[in-house]
Amino acid sequence: MHAFDVLGDPVRRRLLELLSDGELSSGELTTVVREEFGISQPAVSQHLRVLRDHGFATVRAEGTRRLYSVDAEALRPVDDWLDPFRRFWVPRLAALETEIARGKRQRRTQE
Repeated sequence: MHAFDVLGDPVRRRLLELLSDGELSSGELTTVVREEFGISQPAVSQHLRVLRDHGFATVRAEGTRRLYSVDAEALRPVDDWLDPFRRFWVPRLAALETEIARGKRQRRTQE
């Protein structure tokens, strides 16, 4: 399965978003995803399994808990694919950064 096939599902994307802030238990992930998507615990487990099987997430046991985290290496093909498109937003982000810095300087000089 290609990276975009895995990431094409909104539930799996949401799981990765949740994991981007750090390790979470399967119970914590299930609670959020069940509330947001209205799917069953076994369905969440299947999505976690797809992420694990395709290298997007790792799991480790801690007692009876299963703790998940992102494996960023699997995101490399996505990053490579996006590379030619960065020219569309990198200059705008750089300009935004300049404007933010300018605003901070103005606020400091007004204080």
